[in-house]
Amino acid sequence: MPEPRVPGDDAPSSALELSCGERVDVKDLDMGVREFECACGGTHAVVQDVHPPSRFFPESLVAVLRETVEPADDFEEFGTVHLMGVVLEEFPDAVAVKDVSDDGSVGYTMVWVTEFDSRRLHEIVVELVVELMEHAVSHAEDQNAVQEFEQQMLEFDVAEFVDAYRAQRDFADEHDSAL
Repeated sequence: MPEPRVPGDDAPSSALELSCGERVDVKDLDMGVREFECACGGTHAVVQDVHPPSRFFPESLVAVLRETVEPADDFEEFGTVHLMGVVLEEFPDAVAVKDVSDDGSVGYTMVWVTEFDSRRLHEIVVELVVELMEHAVSHAEDQNAVQEFEQQMLEFDVAEFVDAYRAQRDFADEHDSAL
């Protein structure tokens, strides 16, 4: 796969300015790109709205999130757009986002490029969803359920989960599929 072009001052309208100050042409971020090495020397994660939430979580958890989270927007169900919205809310200066819905040549409508690599982004997404789940459970009437969930979260290791999930998913393999 070719390196993404980093345009200069003559950047086309398809250029996305990154948090590091560099620019990348969204036409170079095809749907298979999960991260890229930038001219700044860093590695940036790439997420597109067409990437399923199962990029970060097993389908069983995605199903639970879709059943319990009602989006307050035009989307029918909880998805990657919402996950990245939470990341953007928490790290506004570390995420560049571009709406490319008017550009039919790229195959997606939204793209996010973070200052983090894809593994660190994966950890952040998991941490933020765990926080959301903790908040939701804290409002439960069943205090035993609250205590049980809190105990499970004390034993939950985000880095270990991410390592195991990424090893099972094998993101580098073209035959990767959701769990």
